[in-house]
Amino acid sequence: MCGRYGLAQNGETLAELFELEGPVALGPRFNIAPTQEAPVVRADDGGRELVWLKWGLLPAWARDHKLASRTINARSETVAEKPSFRAAFRSRRCLVPADGWFEWRGPKGSRAPYWVQLPDAALFAMAGLWERWQSPVGEQIESFTVLTTDARSTLRELHHRMPLVLRREDQDAWLDPVRTPVDALAGLIAAIPSRFDFFPVSPLVNHVGNDAPQCRQRRLELPL
Repeated sequence: MCGRYGLAQNGETLAELFELEGPVALGPRFNIAPTQEAPVVRADDGGRELVWLKWGLLPAWARDHKLASRTINARSETVAEKPSFRAAFRSRRCLVPADGWFEWRGPKGSRAPYWVQLPDAALFAMAGLWERWQSPVGEQIESFTVLTTDARSTLRELHHRMPLVLRREDQDAWLDPVRTPVDALAGLIAAIPSRFDFFPVSPLVNHVGNDAPQCRQRRLELPL
């Protein structure tokens, strides 16, 4: 799964990787948590735009905000059928920039946090979906979810699920529902990076109010 992640790269790096026009104002985030706003890249008039959406997808039919806490992730194996996600999966896909995510391991009550990243600590895109919701009184919220898949390689030691990380060459296909309809996504979903590094980090990340570099500071190795 993906319940916390980080994005500490600068706006210039993000604009280059995601082919965004113009400067991107972006401050580092070290502990992005559900229901918070975070930057998301989506298609816009033949190009791409960077927008800030709430993490936890609210489908158009939701009665209130409560559902969002249960829709931060969508399983890639069932996303096409689930009522909360299927409409967005067909036509509102997005890229969720990140340079790593957190996972917890250990017995209940003493679970230790770990930071997971690409071997070169590079910026990457998690596959996402976005949705626009409006309340009965006209309040409008745009939100997103992160797709997950079976953990690859050594990550299975940490958790059986992981975010669906897209290769750079697959980003256009993911964003374009005309070019890549639902029935053409199986190969793209399967072709994700297989190698990641992970290490134990400070328990500061356990509290959503902590958003500082120390959240991903390496600790002494802990047994898995």
